[in-house]
Amino acid sequence: MRAPGRLRPLVAASWQRSARVDPDAAPVLALGADELDAARHDGPIATLLPVVRRLLLHDSRAAGCVVAVGDASGRLVWVDGARSARRAAEDMGFVPGADWAEDRVGTSAPGTALRLDRPVQIRSDEHYANAVKPFSCTAVPVHDASGATIGVLDLTGDDRAVERHTLSLLTATVAAAEAQLALAAARTPSRPPRAPEAAAELTVLGTDTAVLRLADRRVQLSARHSELLVVLAAHPGGLAAPDLATAVYGDPRAVVTLRAEVVRLRRVLARHAPDVTVTSRPYRVTGVRTDVDGVLSALERGARLQAVDRYAGPVLPGSAAPGVDAVRDLVRLRFRESVVADGGVDALLAWARTPDGATDALVLRALLAVLPRRSPRRAGLVAAIEALEGF
Repeated sequence: MRAPGRLRPLVAASWQRSARVDPDAAPVLALGADELDAARHDGPIATLLPVVRRLLLHDSRAAGCVVAVGDASGRLVWVDGARSARRAAEDMGFVPGADWAEDRVGTSAPGTALRLDRPVQIRSDEHYANAVKPFSCTAVPVHDASGATIGVLDLTGDDRAVERHTLSLLTATVAAAEAQLALAAARTPSRPPRAPEAAAELTVLGTDTAVLRLADRRVQLSARHSELLVVLAAHPGGLAAPDLATAVYGDPRAVVTLRAEVVRLRRVLARHAPDVTVTSRPYRVTGVRTDVDGVLSALERGARLQAVDRYAGPVLPGSAAPGVDAVRDLVRLRFRESVVADGGVDALLAWARTPDGATDALVLRALLAVLPRRSPRRAGLVAAIEALEGF
């Protein structure tokens, strides 16, 4: 096999490492259905996937590309995108479970990005395997809070997959995902716990600014104070200053700004809710619980319809704080897990009527599976699923 002339040094070095790879061999399926399901629902990739779906999937479909997430070994865990692009990707073995490590398939964006632990763009003929040469791809490694590589994010398609802005888009998506991974590492594995003997309730569902409800009054909080209390309430064990700065501002260096805002929050609480306190080293809040706790408690008891009734909307829907986004996604995930596991028509219908449930193809498919065959709702569900999945 002869390399095209004037290979970039990065690509040339990768081709040299790939010399023992058969350029005509198909990728090996290294993960079975159970292993794929476990990877998608447990561990760091389960935290990564919702971010990728929210920030990248729509754009990848519009560009006629596929977006993929692989594990730290280069095995693809999830692939989605434009229907025509998915079909073409399947023809070259770019499917969930396939091993796309550099030492298995040669030079490719996901495998080489993992090998070098850096973002990589590979254009058509720069690929080592012949079947991949019609495609171009961009990939960015993903790291956990300790800096260890936990996977890779890839965009594959025609030349649009390696346009200048594509790398920035993937890098931004990975940064958002890594912020959530850092928060997940500090968070308990269960739902955001409630503070014991809470003196006040914080209403955060379906409102951009929280309301602190006490026995004799209500206090409307600013957007930033709302974000601080949501994040702290979700971490009863407390957060170090850099972690809280990341959760609220998206930047661990924003500690000075954070401390000034916490001082202002304490003044508000001292004046209106003295039983609610924010302590430091680590930052921790006591004396308050959120309405999220009531919703998740109902789900845990199996009171799914009651939980849906209490769900007024996403947590602080106007907030872009990574920590709030993590709590928001956690609530949606708990609802999905509960109503799909239950499999009851009433619970699935109730959640599917909410804006969150109505845009979750997994929930709609579960509902479609339990509706009577002659139900008039089936046609609308099929159309909604096709629209969500890009058919």
